[in-house]
Amino acid sequence: MTTLLINGRVHSPAMPDATAMAVSDGIVAWLGSDDVGRQQFPDAQTVDLDGGFVAPAFVDSHVHLTATGLTLAGLDLRNATSLRNCLGLIGDYARAHPDGPIWGHGWDESGWPEHTAPSTDDLDSVVGDRPTYLARIDVHSAAASTALRRLAPTLADAAGFDPQRPLTSDAHHLVRAAARDKLTGEERHDARLAALDAAAALGIVAVHECAGPDIGGLDDWRGVRDTEHGVEVVGYWGEHVTTAEQARELIDGTGASGLAGDLFVDGALGSHTAWLDQPYTDAPDCSPEWTGNTYLDTDAIAAHLYACTEAGITAGFHVIGDAAVTAVVTALGRVIDHFGAPAVARCGHRLEHLEMVTEDQAGLLGAWGVIASMQPNFDALWGGDNGMYAQRLGVDRSARLNPLALLASQGVPIAFGSDSPVTDLNPWATVRAATRHHTPGSSISARAAFAAATRGAWRAGGVRDGITGTLVPGAPASYVIWEADEFEVSAPADAVQRWSTDQRSRVPALPRLDGPLPRCRQTVHRGAVIHG
Repeated sequence: MTTLLINGRVHSPAMPDATAMAVSDGIVAWLGSDDVGRQQFPDAQTVDLDGGFVAPAFVDSHVHLTATGLTLAGLDLRNATSLRNCLGLIGDYARAHPDGPIWGHGWDESGWPEHTAPSTDDLDSVVGDRPTYLARIDVHSAAASTALRRLAPTLADAAGFDPQRPLTSDAHHLVRAAARDKLTGEERHDARLAALDAAAALGIVAVHECAGPDIGGLDDWRGVRDTEHGVEVVGYWGEHVTTAEQARELIDGTGASGLAGDLFVDGALGSHTAWLDQPYTDAPDCSPEWTGNTYLDTDAIAAHLYACTEAGITAGFHVIGDAAVTAVVTALGRVIDHFGAPAVARCGHRLEHLEMVTEDQAGLLGAWGVIASMQPNFDALWGGDNGMYAQRLGVDRSARLNPLALLASQGVPIAFGSDSPVTDLNPWATVRAATRHHTPGSSISARAAFAAATRGAWRAGGVRDGITGTLVPGAPASYVIWEADEFEVSAPADAVQRWSTDQRSRVPALPRLDGPLPRCRQTVHRGAVIHG
């Protein structure tokens, strides 16, 4: 059966003026004008778009589905404006949900007037003797109640422990596991479905789940992998290996697409755990020369890369701080010297976040074909002279973070994601953030950002046929029908000029993003409606 979509605006480089699209057996069959389409497909089921905008569906290159669903349905603290407000929200939630453990996410003291995180005593004062886990927005530290801390007997001996402050490193992993164990299987299943439903409703047809032993554990990953839903899940397992045999066994045992994603080289800037060359400007009081956490050194990174490259498996790391980036690039250089750049590029090795990268490093990554999986909303949330980045690093260092234009100019393949629940799932917000970088010269055009959130993210997930993520004849019919009021005609002044916005480039216009974001009317993946 052929479906003919008419009376719309189709975002396709094959025919930028197309107002109609035919889909047959889950494949884009034709693009053109309404009148020609009616003649060519007289027996097709016709759908009147009524002016709707049809575009390739989005892919989110970095998510955590169970945590996202728990945040959607539970205690979301991302809008807390102060410590007092945060504790009030926790207390309100505890009273409204008097039974069971409390799982929350999203507090960010860097934007509060007190600049003070919730302490153990603070939590106990509002939740009493209930196990309570409250992840900081970056999920690299968490406040935990006394009742939850008691459930992790070895907690006091773990790295990152503090009796009152939020827990980091191994201590954080211990309380997170203890909190996760208090959730029922039904709660976790419902959370995954809620996250996938939310993704589909936002025009996302595939997500890259970044799983691992210290994130959700193997049971959680298997639950995600086995959840039936129209949104496609590409999974990465973040566990370190040293031999090709180990790499193959882990891939066979987990069913993951690679040993990548959140394999931690370091932590996060907000939690003072990203690995830096120079100390934090606002280092914790006990460590004025603090430069963050190092989970994998250069030799360990190289061993993982050697093993995965020999096995032909995608490797990758969570890497944020400048010292961490240097360690990864140095290790990649060793692997390139041994296997050659083509062998590395074929594996599709990827780096998550990559916030502090220099021009020389970007040039090497581009030459080697290493993929950057990035989150433009990090800059939207924490960039600028008064943002969290400036608090942690000072204004000069913070201005060099998340250099999207630099990476694009050096030929680094870029994929965009949300790191949900850290930032919002809405992919149009991601595209908008990429065009509005706080640092002049670091933005990219809306079209470059859209490409990174569609075909770039497909490529990062291993799909490299050259057509998936676009609407051209022969491509999978994965698209979204949007309602949008106005369309852009030019790029920001500081956008990368290699991404042409000239209409003669045969790249169709995108909706303007300086007002209300486009509204999703229907999401279709490989010809099947998964939302709307």
